[in-house]
Amino acid sequence: MGLIVQKYGGTSVGSVERIQAVAARIQATVQEGHSVIVVVSAMGKSTDGLVQLANEISSNPSRREMDMLLSTGEQVTIALLSMALHERGQAAISLTGAQVGIVTEADHTRARILDIKTNRLKRHLEEGKVIVVAGFQGTSRSLEQTDHIEITTLGRGGSDTSAVALAAAMQAEKCEIYTDVPGILTSDPRVVPDARLMDEITCDEMLELASLGASVLHPRAVEIARNYGITLVVRSSWTNQPGTKVIAPIPQPRPLEGLEIANPVDAIEFDTNQAKVALLRVPDRPGVAAQVFGELATQQLNVDLIIQSIHEGNSNDVAFTVNSGILKQAESVTAHIAPMLRSTPAAQDEAEVQTSDNIAKISIAGAGMIGRPGVAAGMFSALAEARVNIQMISTSEVKVSCTVAATECDRAIQTLCRHFNVTTSPARLDQDSIKTQNLPPVRGAALDLEQAQLAIRHVPDKPGLAARIFQILADRGISVDMIIQSQRSRVHQGQMTRDIACTVAQDNAAIARDVLQAAALELGYSEVTIDSAIAKVSVVGIGMIHRPGIAAIMFQALSAANINIQMIATSEIKISCVVRQEQGVEALKVVHSAFKLAGTEVVVVPV
Repeated sequence: MGLIVQKYGGTSVGSVERIQAVAARIQATVQEGHSVIVVVSAMGKSTDGLVQLANEISSNPSRREMDMLLSTGEQVTIALLSMALHERGQAAISLTGAQVGIVTEADHTRARILDIKTNRLKRHLEEGKVIVVAGFQGTSRSLEQTDHIEITTLGRGGSDTSAVALAAAMQAEKCEIYTDVPGILTSDPRVVPDARLMDEITCDEMLELASLGASVLHPRAVEIARNYGITLVVRSSWTNQPGTKVIAPIPQPRPLEGLEIANPVDAIEFDTNQAKVALLRVPDRPGVAAQVFGELATQQLNVDLIIQSIHEGNSNDVAFTVNSGILKQAESVTAHIAPMLRSTPAAQDEAEVQTSDNIAKISIAGAGMIGRPGVAAGMFSALAEARVNIQMISTSEVKVSCTVAATECDRAIQTLCRHFNVTTSPARLDQDSIKTQNLPPVRGAALDLEQAQLAIRHVPDKPGLAARIFQILADRGISVDMIIQSQRSRVHQGQMTRDIACTVAQDNAAIARDVLQAAALELGYSEVTIDSAIAKVSVVGIGMIHRPGIAAIMFQALSAANINIQMIATSEIKISCVVRQEQGVEALKVVHSAFKLAGTEVVVVPV
């Protein structure tokens, strides 16, 4: 039997009784013949209590002292759990992050793991001991002063990250994440009561769902598992159900040094076989996207990127990419639909169809870009400096994709590789299309009610301006999610302009508007507006690759519920739509139902 790493969250060790139950589970795993390393969080909500104490003492506590304080929570848990194992006659030893040898960046409250020294771990395992490790923490060491050691914490998802990093360092058989739900569900059961438990999910799908707020696993932990080929299993600590297996691809050889991704981007992906179809001036009403993509699906035409820009007056622009080999068919279908897309039957404002062949899609990808402002701005700046013009922009939380002229593709790739210090790969999700065809087209659906839409109107159509806009936000520490650039160039005050829209956290919306409006005169755009009454509903599934009609199903479900789509952005395995906030919950439910994700058993989430 091999080594298993088990991680228990705060609710799983929230009381003496729960700690004793966890000790029994650990001992049972040992009796099955496994070596065990256990990673634990602080008990219950004790971390919240420590934060409250700090705020009562200081209105602005230093990040170093917060690390000193918060790291104590896990130390309580490891000592008590080790005692519980001793009471059961099981040899065990508790170790802090420092004692384990978890080495991190010198970045208090949000450090990333650089390396794990495994000698002590191996010695204690050879002695037959269960090792109980304090999650969420490590130590940094000054390069100038080797004895200058600082305690650091890893930020959100830190205990998950600790566990998966230890599994990678020790080449564990698997890493089990124990929590208060029976596994990974197709949606949030508090919103969608018939959400179904999944038997398995791929790392790429889990990465997108985790980045959308599915709180069972943090994206950082999933990214490590994917890079090092670690199988994750998410299980309930209250039952013996098998849970959900998160399947990792076969990893490429990687050194342990720099174990957790230090760079926000870990790959440049590209596809040189793309063409674009744009529908300009389509009516801003429910059902238009369903009509367009429904007809494309009927003709078995597979669509890749889809964007719908913010409305101007009563119309929108919709653009999508297809394999260049089917451009003529896609153009023909779209041209057939265009005359039907009028604001009223008697109106003359027929949608216009534009096509563009010989384009390439270039993407930057990596879980490290989550919560790190400026990544998209860096991409746009690098391309602008290389005089590469961006035709389309579509984003997810872990990927930014742009289309460019095929003749500029090589230059764009070389530029981005230098800028982000990474290597290229073809779109990695396209490499195994035979297997993906046998997977469910959609694994899960998610809802985000905490974003606001930011619209920058009449941006001069010049290279580099998008980069400057998003760098302004990055300089204020504001992370951007969806980014959409309108397809139409319009004359405004004597120059060609486009609109740019993005979503940001509601808490950052007002300051984002103010800092961008302050730069309007210098950069030449007009007004900046915010809309906080929005919701983002998304579906994720690796099986949608090379399978026509998935977007059409989503759009038709929203249309049938009379829900208007305000923005659309996609990646290869995710489709996101912005709708009115008051329709967000209904949108999630109808989409979840449309893809037949419901289960037969109601999942109860403990309070």
